[in-house]
Amino acid sequence: MKLNKLVSTVGLAGTLALSMAGIATAQISDNVIKIGVLTDLSGPYSAATGPGAVAAAELAIEDFGGKVNGVPIELISADHQNKPDVGLTIAREWLDRQKVDVLVDITNSAIALALQDLVRDKGRVMLLVGASSSVLTGEKCSPNSVQWMSDTYSSSTTTANALLDQGKKTWFFIQADYTFGDALVADATKVIQARGGKVVGAVRHPFNSSDFSSYLLQAQSSGAEVVAFANSGSDFTQSAKQAKEFGLADSGQTLVGLAATMADVAALGLDAGKGLQVTEAFYWNFSDETRRLAERFEKKTGRKPAQGQAATYSAVLNYLKAIEKAGTDKADNVLETLRSMEIKDDFTPSGKLREDGRMVHDMYFLRVKEPSQSKSKYDIYTITSVVEGERAARPLADGKCPYIMNKK
Repeated sequence: MKLNKLVSTVGLAGTLALSMAGIATAQISDNVIKIGVLTDLSGPYSAATGPGAVAAAELAIEDFGGKVNGVPIELISADHQNKPDVGLTIAREWLDRQKVDVLVDITNSAIALALQDLVRDKGRVMLLVGASSSVLTGEKCSPNSVQWMSDTYSSSTTTANALLDQGKKTWFFIQADYTFGDALVADATKVIQARGGKVVGAVRHPFNSSDFSSYLLQAQSSGAEVVAFANSGSDFTQSAKQAKEFGLADSGQTLVGLAATMADVAALGLDAGKGLQVTEAFYWNFSDETRRLAERFEKKTGRKPAQGQAATYSAVLNYLKAIEKAGTDKADNVLETLRSMEIKDDFTPSGKLREDGRMVHDMYFLRVKEPSQSKSKYDIYTITSVVEGERAARPLADGKCPYIMNKK
C-alpha cells in the first residue's frame, strides 16, 4: 500500500499511524476476510445446518464488530444441493474468482472429500461442521481442513459403548447408502465386535428416501436388541417415524440415532421419538453458556440451535480469533495458531484442535424425553452422560492420517 508523504510534524505523525495500519492490512489478502458458508440450504439437512449455519456465522462476525484488526469481514453462502459436482463448482468459483479465505460447514461428507485437495492446493482453510465422515481426519485427511463438530467415530462409538454398557449386544443397522452411512456403521461395528457384541444385519437405503417399510421389517424380524439408524436429516426422521408405526420400540427393541440431531428429533416429535437415544456435540440447555448462545440464535432465527449451527458459530469465531492473534489470514499461520489455542466458547467449555484436524471436545449421550416431561418446544433431551473429548475422539494414531504418518 502506497502512502502519500507529508512534510509537517503533525503530518509525519499521521503518516506513521497510517503506515502501521498499512502494515497490518497488508497481512490480510485482498484487504478483506472472506468467509464462504457452503451448505444444504434447501434439502434434507437444511434444518440442522442450512440457513441456521449462515445465521450462526453472522453471530460470530457480530462478536468481532464486523472487523478483525480493522479489516472488514465479508460473508457469502450457497446451496451445494448435496451434489459433489455442484459443491466443487461453487468452491472453485469462490476460491479462484471471489478470493474466499475459508470454506465453512459443507454438511455432506462426499462433497467435503471432493474439496480436500482443492482447498489444500489453493492454500485456503476448510472448517468442516456437518461433514462428519471420520476418513476426513483419517486416511483422507488434509493439513488445511478442520473437523469442528464431531465425526462418525465419536458419534457412533459413544452411542455403541453406552448401549453395550447397558448389556445390549446384538445390533441391526439401517444405513444411508453413501460415504457418511458407511463410516457410521464401520466405526460402530469395530466397537461392537471388540466388546463381544454382534451385528446381526444391515440394510442400505437411498439418499432422501420416503418408504422404509421393507428395511424396518427386516430389522424387526432380526430380533436385534438394538436398531441403529445410521442416517440423518429427513432420512432419519422418516425412518424413526415409521419405526414407531411398526412398533419396534413397543416390541422391546432399543432405537438409537447414530447421527440424529435436535432438529431431526424436533421434526420427528416427542411422541414418536420418546426413549430414542442419541449422541450430540451440543445441547442448548446444558449450561449457562449454551443457553446464552441459544438465546442469541433464537432471537435471530426463531428457533434453538442444532449442534451443527452452534458448531458453525464456534468454528467461525475461533477462526477469526486466530487471524486476530496471528495478524494474517495466511492458511498455515492461521491453522498453526488455532492448534495453539484453547477452544473455549458457548459451544464447548474446553476444546483442542489436533494435528490431524480433529477438534476434540466433550460429547453428550442423550435420551429423548416423554411428551409429559417436556416443558417447552425445544426441551427435547435428558442428558444421560457427558463423555470427555479424549475418550470420545478416535486416538490420533488409529486414524492413519498420511501427512502425520509421513512425518515419522
